Amino acid sequence: MNNYLDLSILELHTLLKEGKVTPLQLVLEAFDRIENEKDLNAFITLNKEEALKEAKALEGKEVDNPLFGIPIAVKDNILTNDLRTTCASKILENFIPIYDATVVQKLKEKHMIIVGKTNMDEFAMGSTSRTSYFGAPKNPWNKTKITGGSSGGSAATIAARLVPLALGTDTGGSIRQPASYCGLVGMKPTYGRVSRYGLVAFGSSLDQIGPMTRNVMENALLLNVIQGQDDHDLTSSYHELEDYTRLIGKDIKGMKVGLPNYFMSDIVDSSIKQKIEDLVALLETHGVTVERMDIDYIENAVTLYQIIAMGEASSNLARFDGVRYGYRAENPENVEDLYLRTREEGFGDEVKRRIMVGSYLLSGENAKIYYDKALSIRDDMKKSFEKAFEKYDFIIGPTTCSVAYDLSESTDDPMRSFLDDVLVIPVNMAGLPGLNLPIGFNDEHMPIGLHIIGRAFDEARMYQFASYLEQTLKLELDPKGVK
Repeated sequence: MNNYLDLSILELHTLLKEGKVTPLQLVLEAFDRIENEKDLNAFITLNKEEALKEAKALEGKEVDNPLFGIPIAVKDNILTNDLRTTCASKILENFIPIYDATVVQKLKEKHMIIVGKTNMDEFAMGSTSRTSYFGAPKNPWNKTKITGGSSGGSAATIAARLVPLALGTDTGGSIRQPASYCGLVGMKPTYGRVSRYGLVAFGSSLDQIGPMTRNVMENALLLNVIQGQDDHDLTSSYHELEDYTRLIGKDIKGMKVGLPNYFMSDIVDSSIKQKIEDLVALLETHGVTVERMDIDYIENAVTLYQIIAMGEASSNLARFDGVRYGYRAENPENVEDLYLRTREEGFGDEVKRRIMVGSYLLSGENAKIYYDKALSIRDDMKKSFEKAFEKYDFIIGPTTCSVAYDLSESTDDPMRSFLDDVLVIPVNMAGLPGLNLPIGFNDEHMPIGLHIIGRAFDEARMYQFASYLEQTLKLELDPKGVK
């Protein structure tokens, strides 16, 4: 079997243009790889028949863009017309959408081929992907470890080289954290940069779709495709379209970077802190100034996230009641019994926990006491970031407090999933872009990630900065052969 999918996107593009490889060959190779690694449990639903049909239809067509004919995986909370979309929940186990999300339309317009829907935490609620009704995906670097979450299936898919590209979603770190655990590049774009139309909502003021890829260039290419204002999503931005690859390859000398003291506190594992210190030294040798600094309110980010995200989740998930779509309890005595048993039987424990807490937070006077107050402090945190960006080009730190841990570790501690995301949640609070870049490994050869935070709508310069580090570090990020 040819290993075309080990090549870069730009190399594949050249081969496709020259007719030396076809989209059908790439799709067949992708499904062979998925079959060989099915124990990873990275996919919930495969799209094999339709993907092969689409690949055959592309034969003889002009290869008109870099992602033409490239296989891609899509997280299972993004709607795909006529392709099952479950959100990894029993309540949507047999749900078939009747339209595509805007990002899916954009992929299809570029003749990309969706091979399947990836595993995830149920309704994106979790940080390990272990809340999935379909069982947890496994980390390709060590199959006894978590992938992270909630975009764990997308992360496993890219890390194992099953396909070159995937879409994830990020409400409180759900792209960047699994990207760190699995050794890949994951970008949460600026809030509003990418349309949320067709994304099954969790926290509407936080959710964002973003690219997960093997390297920085491919991440930028995928963001090129999915960006843009959308009349179906009133929170999408009218910011002009950009080519995010345009600054890749340029020097970073003279840039100034802030490293918050909170990001290097005792909550972070010593091996990860050492990798960050090594990176700081590397940056300084390349003409970048790095200063220790503080950002107000970031230590409150997890508390704010719990209030805002759970409140919004309880509202968003009220629509799953057994009436119009999804799972429906059998033989209900009345409408109230239908609602009660459908939700009791259809939702998992973590989702129920968050709905209950969120409903309490939004009930009566509590909305003012908790939710409105959290929004006010969130705004103050955003202003603190904006003030920092008057002085710094980027803010950096570790993406996670630890490397990926064992799948067998207890799931009984509800605070653990939030603490897994403690370093990445502030970015969602402020609506800023954040990117994970692999920068090395611990002693067990598990990946460690650098978190790069940029100004709003400054993704192109983030890719410039990340790519420069990527080319300097030259890490081998293929887990094949690693046990």
